[in-house]
Amino acid sequence: MTDQIISSERVFSIFRELNQIPRPSHHEERVANYLCQFAERLHLEYERDKENCVVIRKPASPGHEGAEPIVLLNHMDMVCVGMNDPLNDPIEAYEENGWMKARGTSLGADNGMGLSMALAVLEDDSIVHPALEVITTTNEEDGMSGASQLGKDFLKGRKVINLDSEDYDTITTGAAGACLQFHRIPVIRGEVRGDECWYRICIEGGLGGHSGVDINKGRCSAMIPARTMLKAFSQTNDIDVSLIDIGEANASIASKGEMIIGTSLKTSEFVKKQVDSINQWLREEYGKSDPNITCRIEKCDKQETVIPKKTIKTLIDCLEQIPQGVVKMSEVMPGTVETSNNVGRISTADNHIFVSTHTRSFIDNDMEALSKEIANTFVAAGAGSEVVMSAPAWQEDQQSPFLQLVSNTFQDVLGWRPRMVAMHFVLEAGFFVQHYPGIQIASIGPRIVEPHSTSERVELSTINDIWQVLLELLKRLS
Repeated sequence: MTDQIISSERVFSIFRELNQIPRPSHHEERVANYLCQFAERLHLEYERDKENCVVIRKPASPGHEGAEPIVLLNHMDMVCVGMNDPLNDPIEAYEENGWMKARGTSLGADNGMGLSMALAVLEDDSIVHPALEVITTTNEEDGMSGASQLGKDFLKGRKVINLDSEDYDTITTGAAGACLQFHRIPVIRGEVRGDECWYRICIEGGLGGHSGVDINKGRCSAMIPARTMLKAFSQTNDIDVSLIDIGEANASIASKGEMIIGTSLKTSEFVKKQVDSINQWLREEYGKSDPNITCRIEKCDKQETVIPKKTIKTLIDCLEQIPQGVVKMSEVMPGTVETSNNVGRISTADNHIFVSTHTRSFIDNDMEALSKEIANTFVAAGAGSEVVMSAPAWQEDQQSPFLQLVSNTFQDVLGWRPRMVAMHFVLEAGFFVQHYPGIQIASIGPRIVEPHSTSERVELSTINDIWQVLLELLKRLS
């Protein structure tokens, strides 16, 4: 056990600094700069690759130079939900009833809190540790391009503590593989009719959530009521669609969306009845899982162009053929989703309709087969389809000495032994196993609830607990 309790207060202050730096996926330059400056201030060696991944190296504590080096792994990007301008808006965090939350946006505890712990370790020379490599990757939330393109010599250590787990009482020892695909249905826009009334239909108030860990909670993706209404609208010649914008992030269950339609005065009552019908259905079907989800309609300005009805039908046909949600539960891991698919975003542009799908599975062959089936559905309809990211599944030996050491540390520090589980979210571990033969990974972290949503929150007491476990673990690994 540690001889003295080292406060976690610096973890919180670093997290507050990070949340002043906008860091959506694909735009991590500023936070990478922050990490490099952090290393320079501490006079530590660091390296930054072409993907803006950063590794900071700290020598072992005096007297512990002979210990095997340890890697602390995090990612620097976050899913930005509820932000009007993710490239510029900081996060306003606050504490309430033992939790840290954000005002109207995602919090960024995934994975900012783990990163803050790793940086706090680098900063405090009173912490006993072996040689450390603190690596922070980019674009983990939307393609994992940072991890997938790491150089073979970027890391020397072969034991990794990943601080990106969201279940406080577990050691994550495996994760599903994932395939993120972008599909584009071609559009040749047409002219509007002169006698149309224009309406904006808004779906809002859904809980949304992480498209991996929350996919089995029966939540309503905004795609589902949008698809239902589009199908009803497509069956009459008096309704045109100009805009569709569903979902906030590729890795999230869509909690909101909007459509802009034009209709004759005669058909406008039909549209309003469809909205009323959808609201009744949402209350009946999702009253418990999404008590605040609703659909509303309002008048809006005249649009300049419309999407051909044939193209809207193509979109509907594709969405009806691909799964949304759980595809199969695991037979060997009771209560765990084995395979799933989520439609993250649908949006219209001048010359195409964009659809993103995120397919996950613990069985790589099943993930590849379902992903190919989804792509073929769009291609057969005349769309283009591309694989943006394909990450392999990952599974550790739960009986390995390294994982048993992590488990024993929880027992000795907190008085209880964590579960060891494989989770239906995607971690970068699969790429690390590919790049660095012989690597072993244990993923731990504080309790983070509703990541990838405006309800994201982290339980304060669990941050300190994981911090103390991390310090004791580093000491034992020394």
